[in-house]
Amino acid sequence: MNLSEASVGSTVTVVKIDGDAAYKRRIMDMGITKGTSLYIRKVAPLGDPVEITVRGYELSVRKNDAQCVEVK
Repeated sequence: MNLSEASVGSTVTVVKIDGDAAYKRRIMDMGITKGTSLYIRKVAPLGDPVEITVRGYELSVRKNDAQCVEVK
């Protein structure tokens, strides 16, 4: 399952980040790294963006970016 498919109110754990090296670095700079717990706070009405809580702060992630983050 990827981050964009996770349901609102659930807590998921990052398993893998797909994409090229520059893309992975940008996602990891936001605090989304392997093994990190993410809480899905909200999803916009059209599904873009997804608001998550990661490492104690709120972060909005575009749907395209969320599809590249594999979670369980």
